[in-house]
Amino acid sequence: MPGYYEIRHTVGFEETNLVGNVYYVNYLRWQGRCREMFLKEKAPSVLDEVRDDLKLFTLKVECEFVAEITAFDELSVRMRLEELTQTQVQFSFDYVKVTDGQEVLVAKGRQRIACMRGPNTDTVPARVPEDLRRALAPYAEAPVLARAGLGG
Repeated sequence: MPGYYEIRHTVGFEETNLVGNVYYVNYLRWQGRCREMFLKEKAPSVLDEVRDDLKLFTLKVECEFVAEITAFDELSVRMRLEELTQTQVQFSFDYVKVTDGQEVLVAKGRQRIACMRGPNTDTVPARVPEDLRRALAPYAEAPVLARAGLGG
């Protein structure tokens, strides 16, 4: 098993700008999609908590572009656990163009989220749910696991 969670995506015309390359905001959209699909596939109980009172606030998003991609390029968005604290999670993302079995890194990203609970007028930090911690463990490097108390 690879050390990352992956979604595959074929770039569409609607994701490109007038010049023909991918418009930058789509990289951030793909981060969100990758995170959502991870929750759906690997930690569905966390989605139940989100429907209740858990809130996953995105605190920071970043993306560094390395190479251009255009319509119909095949893309692999790969998410790893970079840091896990009591109340926050930081993911790293690699955007890899896949052509005929060859892989080229086209961008790198990062996203930090905080777990919060309570009504919108009185939201407070909350522990990262245990089911989410367990689901993330296979996608972390050993130092992250050790610091998070998840083995290693």
